[in-house]
Amino acid sequence: VQLVESGGGLVEPGGSLRLSCVASGFIFGTVVMSWVRQAPGKGLEWVSRISPDGARTWYADSVKGRFTISSDNAKSTLYLDMNDLEIEDTASYHCAIETKPGFFAPRGQGTQVTVSS
Repeated sequence: VQLVESGGGLVEPGGSLRLSCVASGFIFGTVVMSWVRQAPGKGLEWVSRISPDGARTWYADSVKGRFTISSDNAKSTLYLDMNDLEIEDTASYHCAIETKPGFFAPRGQGTQVTVSS
């Protein structure tokens, strides 16, 4: 299994980014996928999840209304569109297979998002 994230960067508060996660080594459309993040000195925080068919999505309260998760099963790719970014969104963002509720493994190496003025 391999998960490779990209799309992170430095952005000002209120800005936007689109993260991507290319998956390989498993059948992408058969598992629940999630985005999780980890800020410096803090624990892993779940951000969003999507059902295997892409029809259902869930969000943490902290990002609801600002972030959108989506997937393209034909491309084995997971996305996270992040709008109206806040300083508190600064973290390393990882895509993960959510093998059971709240258990995120394996995870990718992550892509860094830094929100700063």
